[in-house]
Amino acid sequence: MGLSAAARTLTCVDTTLQDPLVGQVLDGRYRVEARIAVGGMATVYRTVDTRLDRVLALKVMHPTLAADRTFVERFIREAKSVARLAHPNVVGVYDQGTDGPYVYLAMEYVAGCTLRDVLRDRGALQPRAALDILEPVLAALGAAHRAGFVHRDMKPENVLIGDDGRVKVADFGLVRAVDTVTSTTGTVLGTVAYLAPEQLEHGTTDTRVDVYACGVTLYEMLTGGKPHSGDSPAQVLYHALHDDVPPPSAAVPGLPYELDELVASATARNPELRPYDAVELLAQTLQARAGLSAEQLDAVPPQAMTGGHDNAEDRTSVIPRSLSVPRPAPTDPDLSLNRTSRFESPPPPPRRTRGVPAPRRALLAIVVGVLLVLGVGGGVWYINSGQFTQVPAVLQQSQADATRRLEGAGLDVDVKRAFSDTVKRGKVIGTDPAPGARIRDNDTVTVTISKGPQTVEVPDLKGYRLDAAKTRLKNDGLEPGLVTREFSDEVIKGQVIGTEPGAGTEASSGSAVALVVSRGAPVEVPEVSGASVEDARTELEEAGLKVKIASGQVNSQFEKGLVAEQSPRAGERAGDGDTVTLTISKGPVMVEVPDVVDDSVDEATKKLKAAGFEVDEDRGLLGFFGDTVTGQSVDGGDTAAKGSTITIEIG
Repeated sequence: MGLSAAARTLTCVDTTLQDPLVGQVLDGRYRVEARIAVGGMATVYRTVDTRLDRVLALKVMHPTLAADRTFVERFIREAKSVARLAHPNVVGVYDQGTDGPYVYLAMEYVAGCTLRDVLRDRGALQPRAALDILEPVLAALGAAHRAGFVHRDMKPENVLIGDDGRVKVADFGLVRAVDTVTSTTGTVLGTVAYLAPEQLEHGTTDTRVDVYACGVTLYEMLTGGKPHSGDSPAQVLYHALHDDVPPPSAAVPGLPYELDELVASATARNPELRPYDAVELLAQTLQARAGLSAEQLDAVPPQAMTGGHDNAEDRTSVIPRSLSVPRPAPTDPDLSLNRTSRFESPPPPPRRTRGVPAPRRALLAIVVGVLLVLGVGGGVWYINSGQFTQVPAVLQQSQADATRRLEGAGLDVDVKRAFSDTVKRGKVIGTDPAPGARIRDNDTVTVTISKGPQTVEVPDLKGYRLDAAKTRLKNDGLEPGLVTREFSDEVIKGQVIGTEPGAGTEASSGSAVALVVSRGAPVEVPEVSGASVEDARTELEEAGLKVKIASGQVNSQFEKGLVAEQSPRAGERAGDGDTVTLTISKGPVMVEVPDVVDDSVDEATKKLKAAGFEVDEDRGLLGFFGDTVTGQSVDGGDTAAKGSTITIEIG
């Protein structure tokens, strides 16, 4: 999903900064060209994949964090999680690896800017532009939610807007499986202004925390400012726990009631009153759009809230639980209702139907029906009276709960079952008629219950060449996933060592299978610095390695024409057939040696090192307790190679 022509005018260009990594080649493949952005865990660079000749974004963990196993595991988890999504509105991850102190992800490069850049430059957006951005974001999150993942750090900084109008969700570094991690103790990881109350109070996270963050983001797009403010994170947290997000129309008079309702639904403090996941919120968003006229969608907002944006709260951080303020138990009896109850007390008919002709409402019903067939359901509801009622929303509910609710609405229930890769076994995939559809009392609603995913046994691919392994997976109804490479004494280089999940495991049809490919038996790289090119080539090739000569030369302590540097370095491990790059010496830089005779040892050492020399002391038998230089191996005024050692005699 991308932006309309109206919203494409909001895109901007990225900026680059100087950085020590710029110009380097990581892992012998990724040439770093420019720095794009810096975050708390990593720096993102525009990079060229020299093997495939394409531009990528390389996310490199800060070296100071690479030694922390927790951060590295989170980094790798992001790669595996996002690689499984394969959604057009999710920034793709292609590769993950390490090079010395650097741990990196190779990702899709999106030329453009972030939603934060747009809001900072433009302030409040037209409703059409805001919805054009929100809908692809919800499509991306919906795919993640139905795949069993929660983003947990949704905010404008993580929404990328390409120069071509594409919208993509980035930075799944905080992603968690819904059914494996539900809470934290002591801290809350995320960004203050976008955290749901249950995250702040209990540390619990499910798909509805992303829904809440999207509601706050929509509020910010419509008004140009955040719903809660304060002089400290504690004040922001207090407001989030105790105050509802205000309607956007309170800040921007004239905004339609439908948008107020959409924000209120997504940001309900009680998570039970929010849409269950991004798919349901997307359906409500389509419903809200259908209720707006072209004039309402294209209304230019006042820019009262756009100045002086302070993004101090926009950064992801670890928030001490002590900043959370306990919230009193809700006393409103409506809080015990199903999460869709906020939408079951219809607003006055003139506000809901104004500007929405009957053909347009029919078209919306068709669109939502298609979404239901695709497993990204939602619903449109209409105001009904007399002998008609509306089909209650029962998506993702158990068969018993769905039946109870439908029969409670005076409807008969017919049940059928189908496989689903996105809806858990025993839960409702969809209904016919769709949720919210107008139906006569006592009519029958057909409920489709999930039989769970149609599973496929992961084949044993050990010994397969990579291309053949990928072909076998596709033929068996699976998708090739992330490819990593490891040393192996048993498996020939280029052949598959194993898979994740392992051979024989039952996997959902169409799911991704990660492949581990052999780099061959490890080879210890010999030391060839200081050798001639011919001797170095012979020694490396005898060790089973290939040789490449770097295009540039460098000054070194070695004579001109000898090997000055090698990569990988001596003693490091390389795979059989890997390439060692040799850099040739231009010879040493000759530097005049300072005269240090009669100087103290400390003074002489400082002078020589300042000139670029190493220093060795010769105290002999009589100079053990002395502190005066009586001679030097190279006389003062003569020249010597920079970096060479000057011996001083001490008497």
